[in-house]
Amino acid sequence: MIVTAFAIGLLGSFHCLGMCGPIALALPVRDQASLRRWLGRLAYNLGRITTYAFLGGLFGLLGQSLAMAGLQQTLSVALGILIVLGVALPTTLLLRVSPNHYIARMIGRVKKSMQRLFAVRTYPAMFGLGTLNGLLPCGLVYVGLAGAIATGYATEGAVYMAAFGLGTLPMMLGVSFLGQWISVPLRNKVRKAVPVLVSAVGILFILRGLSLDIPYVSPVLAGEMTVGEIITICR
Repeated sequence: MIVTAFAIGLLGSFHCLGMCGPIALALPVRDQASLRRWLGRLAYNLGRITTYAFLGGLFGLLGQSLAMAGLQQTLSVALGILIVLGVALPTTLLLRVSPNHYIARMIGRVKKSMQRLFAVRTYPAMFGLGTLNGLLPCGLVYVGLAGAIATGYATEGAVYMAAFGLGTLPMMLGVSFLGQWISVPLRNKVRKAVPVLVSAVGILFILRGLSLDIPYVSPVLAGEMTVGEIITICR
């Protein structure tokens, strides 16, 4: 699961070019010495990963509660279906779903806090920018959090999302230093591949929930029966 999380972050991080890329390029570290620029960008990304790990722990705890209720298998299938639907549904339809009023206000406050931190050129400010950035809406992060829920444990959920964040690190550092040299055609080509990756993850969740007794792909979850065993009982 950790390797899967890292792969999702690594391969899906091209999605970050459009979402978090402008923030990474705008970090107030350009006029600083080379080492300070590196440390500033590392502090920012460490903040992102810290937020992802914290959220992963919370969602892993939610998954643990559901697993204790015997819903782990159903949860995995449901999450997989939601991920695939998120890719399959037209973007125009998804845009019509407006966030809750309180959530929208929270996002607004996060953005205002980030604007204030942009005026401060310190490592704690860069770390704070990263932690707040991790709270902004992001479809790729949602896919990662779905995996954190599926782990069924708070600790494993936190590790899962930390691995996801580390997967995005190479791209985010690359954008910070080489963003202007990454061509638009290349960005567009990779962005088209992201939905394929996300769909594959969704299908993997569905297969995992079905417990088809396929090693690594669809193992039998603890306390669950395989589809074959269910069919045999029904007969």
